[in-house]
Amino acid sequence: MGKKKKQLPLPLYDEIRELSKSLFNEEGSWDTPEYIKQNMVHTFRYYQDAALRFFHYSQAANEFRFRNVNHVLFNMATGSGKTDLMAGLILYLYQEQGYQNFLFLVNTNGVLNKTIDNLTNMASDKYLYEPQIEIDGERIEIKQVQSFPKNQSLNTIYLKLATVQRVAADIYTQKENAMGKEDYARNKVVILGDEAHHYSASTKSEKEEEQSWENAISTILNANDDNLLLEFTATIDLENKNVYEKYKDKVLYRYTLDRFIQDKYSKYVRRIQSSNTDVDNMMNVVLLSEYRRRYALEEHGAYIKPVIMFKSQRIDASNKAHEQFNELIDTFTVESLKAFLSRQAQITSEDDSETLALAHNYYREREDDLSEIVRDIKRELAPSRIINANDTSQSGILEKGHYEALNSLESPMNLYRVIFAVARLTEGWDVLNLFDIVRLSDDPKVKGTKATTMSEAQLIGRGARYFPFLLNGERSYTRRFNDDSKDSLILETIHYHTINEPQYLKNLVSALDEMNLPTGEDKKNPLIDVKVKPTFKRTDVWKYGKIYYNETIEVSDNYYDSLEKYGVDTKNDVVIPYISALKEVSYKDTKIQEDYTNAYNVAVTFDKRYLNKIMNRLSFYRFSNLKKYIPLLNSREEFLEEKWLNIYNRTIYVKIPRTMDSSILTANEKINILERYFSYVAKQIKSGYSKHRGTGKFIGYPIKEYIANYRKRVPNYDTGKAFMQDHPQTVDCYEIKEDYFV
Repeated sequence: MGKKKKQLPLPLYDEIRELSKSLFNEEGSWDTPEYIKQNMVHTFRYYQDAALRFFHYSQAANEFRFRNVNHVLFNMATGSGKTDLMAGLILYLYQEQGYQNFLFLVNTNGVLNKTIDNLTNMASDKYLYEPQIEIDGERIEIKQVQSFPKNQSLNTIYLKLATVQRVAADIYTQKENAMGKEDYARNKVVILGDEAHHYSASTKSEKEEEQSWENAISTILNANDDNLLLEFTATIDLENKNVYEKYKDKVLYRYTLDRFIQDKYSKYVRRIQSSNTDVDNMMNVVLLSEYRRRYALEEHGAYIKPVIMFKSQRIDASNKAHEQFNELIDTFTVESLKAFLSRQAQITSEDDSETLALAHNYYREREDDLSEIVRDIKRELAPSRIINANDTSQSGILEKGHYEALNSLESPMNLYRVIFAVARLTEGWDVLNLFDIVRLSDDPKVKGTKATTMSEAQLIGRGARYFPFLLNGERSYTRRFNDDSKDSLILETIHYHTINEPQYLKNLVSALDEMNLPTGEDKKNPLIDVKVKPTFKRTDVWKYGKIYYNETIEVSDNYYDSLEKYGVDTKNDVVIPYISALKEVSYKDTKIQEDYTNAYNVAVTFDKRYLNKIMNRLSFYRFSNLKKYIPLLNSREEFLEEKWLNIYNRTIYVKIPRTMDSSILTANEKINILERYFSYVAKQIKSGYSKHRGTGKFIGYPIKEYIANYRKRVPNYDTGKAFMQDHPQTVDCYEIKEDYFV
């Protein structure tokens, strides 16, 4: 295994990560607001919540009060839901900071069309918002525009979606109805840059800044002091010195591909390496794909439509392969199937491909059903169910209406099963039920260069996204089967069928390593037996030992009838240290650096307006959220009254130095003082609330009921070395005579 790469420091990301762990982070209780949860179709995953929270810290935390963090980058794995995060950020920036104008930049028309569906097309299955967006009782309209209006309507979000090429052309060549620099200066604008690795041409080449995409984006960002640039990419080459220098203090959040896989949001990836002809590889993948469909139906009563993609390097080769495939299916018979299986039995075993061996055996065991199977295959893979993304009669398939077929392959109404393509689908293609990618050999003279194999590795990454098929009436968005099971191999694994050409395989493995994408050859991976030693079974620990656990009971809502139950003092007055302009501390801070030996307490005078402002500012105090933690609460106003916080019957003091005149406390300082106290109360309520609590009763269960023999299959990864260094997989089984069981 190669030497582990040194982690490059990312100052902004590292600082916010530390801030997120700090007990003294005054925004530490901040959660994804209810208005985002209620107005979006998908629930944020934990890492999307974290990404939004990190952005909030950069905009609202005291540590960033005097820093203008207006350009950040989210580095998140392919398929991890970057567009969902963008949709949430649009609502956040509209509600929290008053932004109405959003410029969404993409690199290709294909990605543009997909994003229009995601953010503006309510009729699309891919639309990310609820049909009616409502915040604080107001209906919010998202309006797609070509230019931002001079007179802007209330309760309206203006969204301009365009390719970066088009926006750059408009900036540099003044045309009628085109947006120039002054249009981006009039009202504050948020730029959302998708697939941001495309926008750094000047940075990578070290050329003078000319009329480049990057320079155009910079022009828009700097047109107004309040403009923001939020970039998103799964691919950022931080090993490149110039890219690192540009982005090292802009990377705000990272969720890498290996974590995405570790968290079970993806399929497994296996490679089937073959020296077969293209036609034989086609037949193998046809049989495997149909086997997947039948296995899901016969073993689990689940309907899936596994999609196959045939990948070529040249359009003419792809079109020729399309013709070969049509001929293969047209001439497919029971006799040709039997002959093929007979040939494969001579050259393919589970040591070559475990999955193909399972598929072949399936058909061999069903000789009486082969006529029906052949009819099904000919129907399922008929020419009408094939998309050729290179067809000149459908030039620009992703740029025109036909692209919907490629972006709705999971739909039961979409019957397409096979795709032929060269390079159109590497980015911006959302498909979850892609289970097989076949790399066709094309011309023997055409080798897989580093550029082409990196493109293929990125395609594998896109295809590895998990398919949440319906099983027992439920959908799971993470892998649900045991990692070592046949179910997982057939229904939760994408197979990449490669040519067996040494230089190509070397470059492909290198590209997969660079992406840190764990993959392995599709070879038989035997189970390892892990046994309890007989000598341990003869000990008293095994015979009579017990493992104890504390019995818990459910805490009823009626238990939480006062804030004292959460650890909040509501009887005594409150004393908060003063924050000078140069010191930032929080209520209950034990590391205050100010000298308060000669200090005195001053009562803070305030009225209900102050309290309402603070409760509106802190999302924890939205009533829907308060109600989750305080089930007996009837209103926000009641929370402030004697029954709960008792704020009106207590005095809040600020401790200030003797040399300071108490009369100079400004309204903003009072708000900050009160906000620190309310942030503390929020933390106490969250940490003090639990639906279950322990009892004095401990229950013992025999150790031998918890410790048993088991079998373990260890993944055969040979790429994704950074992943493997953090998750060692080498496990060998040794019979050890010594009694090492203590």
